[in-house]
Formats: sequence, C-alpha cells, structure tokens
Amino acid sequence: MESNLNVFEAIEQRRAIKHYDPNHRMTDAEVRQLLELGMKAPTAFNIQHWRFIVVADPELRRQIRAAAWDQAQVTDASLLVVLCADLKAWEKNAAGYWRNAPQAVQDFLVPAIAQYYTGRESVQRDECMRSCGLAGQTLMLAAKAMGYDSCPMDGFDFDAVARLINLPADHLISFMIAIGKGTKEAWPRPGQLPYDQVVIENRF
Repeated sequence: MESNLNVFEAIEQRRAIKHYDPNHRMTDAEVRQLLELGMKAPTAFNIQHWRFIVVADPELRRQIRAAAWDQAQVTDASLLVVLCADLKAWEKNAAGYWRNAPQAVQDFLVPAIAQYYTGRESVQRDECMRSCGLAGQTLMLAAKAMGYDSCPMDGFDFDAVARLINLPADHLISFMIAIGKGTKEAWPRPGQLPYDQVVIENRF
C-alpha cells in the first residue's frame, strides 16, 4: 500500500482504529520495512532492549483475543505486534552495543551501562517502558506513512498473554499494537486538552 504522507501528516492523521479488514494481508516486505523502522527508535545507552513479537499464528491470535476482552482488532488486523523488552539486556551484551564506536567512546560508555543499571530494578523497568513507548510510536507513525492504520492496546490480561507467547522471566510486556487496513474512521477527537494546560514554561 502506497502513501505519500510526510511526518507532520502522519502525526495528524494517526488515530487508534478499532475495525480492520480481516482479509487484508501486508506483504513480507512491508512487515520487514515497518519493523526495521521501529528498530530505529532510540534507547538509552543504545541497549535496544525492545523485542517485537509478531503474532502470525491464527490460533495464537484467537487465544490472545480471548485474553483481550474479545477485541476484534487482535485477530482482524493484518499485523499484531506485542512490544516486549529484555529487562537485563543492559548486562548481556554491553560491549556489542558500542562495537562500532571510537575506542575512547567505548571505554567510557560500556562500563557506564553497568554503573547506571546495577541494583536499580525500578530504573531497569522504567527504561523498558520508555523504550517500548518510543518504538511503538515509531511503528504507528511509520504504519500511517505506509498507508496503514494502527491501534495501541493495553486492554488485555498481561499475565495470560505472557504465558501464551512464552515470555522469558527476565522480560516484560509493555503493550500491543494492531496494524492493518482500517474499515471505519475514528470518531472525532473526543476532547483535546488546551495547549496552555499541557505546555508549561520552566516550572509548575
């Protein structure tokens, strides 16, 4: 599916779409392009700890839908991505994240990773959520630019979905995104906060 949206247009037009054409399929090349764009999202210390679980098996989709209060987009969208993160990625391959950097940069940043995360479980978890949020928005804007709609989802039984996807003990689920060819437009934006309530200069 072709689209000529620029980034401003993608931001303006992206909405959480609930209804999808269940017969539509994204090509393998489109899925690969989309996920590779998602992988361009930033992560602290370049640890890239997000993991994109692409749920392709129809039966698994049905089981996840049952754990998501029977929301139709889980099975009807062309693509379902469960955004997960490896809580311990920071300690598994620290040198590899900076292998192409100048040696002086490696010497400074690689030890800094352990210094920052060791013993700070809440920071590790917060970092995963921040990174998945950035990756998820990147995926949704890229999907819109490609001509597809999306729906971010946290309305599901996290423990049940974790069991269904065999989530490792040192990983977490942040949220899911359904992506595909929408069949109904979103209703008008239900109530945007005023600019002056959201944007605060310097201090509260």
